[in-house]
Amino acid sequence: MRITVLTDNIGSNGLTGEWGLSFYIEYHGRKLLLDAGQSGVFAENAEKLGLSLADVDFAVLSHAHYDHADGMSVFLDRNSRAKLWLQESCRENCYRIKDDHMKYIGIQKGMLEKYRNRLACVHGDETLDKGIRLIGHHTPGLEKAGKREKMFLKEGESWATDCFAHEQSLVLECADGIVILNSCSHGGADNIIRETAEQYPGRRILAMIGGFHLHNKTDGYIQEFAEKIRRTGVEQIYTGHCTGDNGFRILSRELGGMVHQLRVGLEIEF
Repeated sequence: MRITVLTDNIGSNGLTGEWGLSFYIEYHGRKLLLDAGQSGVFAENAEKLGLSLADVDFAVLSHAHYDHADGMSVFLDRNSRAKLWLQESCRENCYRIKDDHMKYIGIQKGMLEKYRNRLACVHGDETLDKGIRLIGHHTPGLEKAGKREKMFLKEGESWATDCFAHEQSLVLECADGIVILNSCSHGGADNIIRETAEQYPGRRILAMIGGFHLHNKTDGYIQEFAEKIRRTGVEQIYTGHCTGDNGFRILSRELGGMVHQLRVGLEIEF
């Protein structure tokens, strides 16, 4: 299995970075795209790396935010066959409070209708192929995380605290364990690892890959989070994007060599 970073905040070697994430995954003859950043940058980087979007078999949207979803229109125009797998609760209705106003942070308006025939909606967990699964959140009370992040869903004329039911993890099985990808981990990376481990009792958790949404957290919060990650038993973490520079620095200090920095063009193999 090889995972290539197409989009991350950190560009490298002539590859452009932007706020967002996108991964190109080669797994036992199958090709997957997880997220597509907020623009066509991921596609430009894929071309430079010699990776064909037309060959992708499965596209997956980790959650309903613009910095992961808005590049998907570029993908769906360039790939005529792959379905886009997303939680059925994904809507164009995600907001957060910024400067005392509700700011839209969701999927580009009209995209879900435009590409409705390409969508495969999932309720909770779903097996895409042998060794490839999507796992939704099973941890109760994630509205608390939504309240902390000041993130809300517009439901008609009303507002509801985001419980991140639109978020899902992509899980890949290896001979010696499993690998988890979740691009922003709004539901808590420690919760996500536990949720996944329950589905694979006795299996090693080889790696957790994605953003951990620590860019707006205090040092004390991040230190406590690092200890929660340690207790999950995960062996490696690869993180960037919304983890933030300070988050990465503290995780590296607390967890040592198990922490790795994402950047555009990085290849991760298992």
